[in-house]
Amino acid sequence: MKAVVIHETGGPEVLRWEEAPDPEPDDGEVLIRVRAAGVNPVDWKQRSGNYDLDLPTILGNEASGTVERSRADGLAEGDEVFGFAASGGYAELATTPGAAIAKKPDGVSHEDASTIQVAAQTAWQSLFDVAGLESGQTALVTGAAGGVGHYAVQLAKHAGARVIGTGSSRNRDFVLGLGADEYVDYTEQDVAEAVSDVDVAFDTIGAETEKLVSTVRDGGFLVVIASGPPEEAAKERGIRTALHVTEPNPDELRRIAELIGAGDVRVEIQEEIPISEVRRAHEVSESGHVRGKLVLAVSG
Repeated sequence: MKAVVIHETGGPEVLRWEEAPDPEPDDGEVLIRVRAAGVNPVDWKQRSGNYDLDLPTILGNEASGTVERSRADGLAEGDEVFGFAASGGYAELATTPGAAIAKKPDGVSHEDASTIQVAAQTAWQSLFDVAGLESGQTALVTGAAGGVGHYAVQLAKHAGARVIGTGSSRNRDFVLGLGADEYVDYTEQDVAEAVSDVDVAFDTIGAETEKLVSTVRDGGFLVVIASGPPEEAAKERGIRTALHVTEPNPDELRRIAELIGAGDVRVEIQEEIPISEVRRAHEVSESGHVRGKLVLAVSG
C-alpha cells in the first residue's frame, strides 16, 4: 500500500507519501480500505515532536472506508465503516479494533464520516459525558468555527442548551448559522467581560484558558482539550475542571452519524485535499484558521 509515513519529527517536509507494508488485522480487528481521513491539530503536533512516537509511523486517528478483511464479530467484508484508525488513517489500508468503529449510514458520505471520530466525538464526550450538559443550560464554546467547535455548537443546541460561541469577526455569521444564540468576537471583546454564569465552558483552543473561569457560574464546569485546566483558579470558585482525551465509542459514533444523516447536524469541510498533498493540508491546519474540517481524499 501507499501511506504517509514520518521517519523523523519536524515540519511538513517530513511527511512522505510512499510505499509501506500492508497492515495485518489481529483477532477482533478489521482491515479497512480507507476512502477519506480527517486532519486534526493533534496530527501536526505529533509530527512536530510534541508527543513520544515510535518511528517510523503513520499519522491519522480518524478515517472512513470499506472493510477488506474482518476478524471482528459483527463486521464483514464490504461493510462501510468509520471511526478510529488504529494503525494510522493517512494510508490506503488501516487496521483497527472492531470495537472502535461503526457502520456508516447510507446517507452519510465517507468524507463527512471521516470527521466524526475526533472532532464530533470529542465535542460529544466533553459536553455530555464529562460536563453533563443538559437542556435549558448554557454552554460557552471557544473556537466555535473550528473542527471540534462547530460540532459542539450544534450538538449543544440540539440537546436544548443555549449556546454562546467565540471566534473572529469573519466567522460570526457562520457560527450563528450553526444555531448559536450569541457570538463573542474576541478581536472586539474580552470574553471574560462579555460572558458570565454559563453552566459549561468548553475550550477547544487552549489559549488563555484561565480567563474562562470567570465566565462559569459557581459550581459549573470547564472542559479543555488543548491545554491543562486552570485548577487553582477554578477551585476558588467551586468550578469543576477536566482535561478530556477522547476514547472510541461505537454507540456515540452511530448516534452522531444518525444526526448528520438526518440533517440535524451539518459537517463543514473547508477543503478536501488529495492525500498526495498532505504537506499542504498540515500547513493549512497549522495556520489555525480552518473553518470546520480538512479531509484527505485517500482512494475513490
